[in-house]
Amino acid sequence: MTTPRTASISRNTAETQITVSVNLDGTGKANFSTGIGFFDHMLDQIARHGLIDLDIQAKGDLHIDGHHTVEDVGITLGQAVAKAVGDKAGIRRYGHAYVPLDEALSRVVIDFSGRPGLVMNVPFKSSSIGAFDSQLAHEFFQGFCNHAFVTLHIDNLKGENAHHQCETVFKAFARALRMALEFDSRAVGVIPSTKGSL
Repeated sequence: MTTPRTASISRNTAETQITVSVNLDGTGKANFSTGIGFFDHMLDQIARHGLIDLDIQAKGDLHIDGHHTVEDVGITLGQAVAKAVGDKAGIRRYGHAYVPLDEALSRVVIDFSGRPGLVMNVPFKSSSIGAFDSQLAHEFFQGFCNHAFVTLHIDNLKGENAHHQCETVFKAFARALRMALEFDSRAVGVIPSTKGSL
């Protein structure tokens, strides 16, 4: 690693105003303000368990609902990660993790493939977690995948409590992301693809 893998991205629309700053080689420092408490809690899991310094400031049309805010944070975070990771030379590319929380267990597998794709199987036991619509977890990850250009498989294997289900998903995502973004000491500077680019 010769240069810091950092990026800052702003997204301003009629629905949201968002700024995201990332340091992929951080220590998990986190600063969030999205107006949705549970969503901030989930973003904190990405920072802490992914060891990514993450600052996300978002103002959205929460008087309607949280959809635009959550989706657009996913989009902007994806753009920031894509910019920070650059040409992906030397990274492991693939990452995976299983994470439990009490009765819940989730598995996440990620590939910095350059091809956006999301397969998400999470049968939430409740339609809302606090003020967070559980369907918005899918919108967040879809936005992230589309703009980070990753393939992402998310499966909640067990769970009866929606808070636990969602938290295991975000923690497993963070761990998988951390693994995929790590540098491989046996492939320094090498693009991890037979095509020569990702």
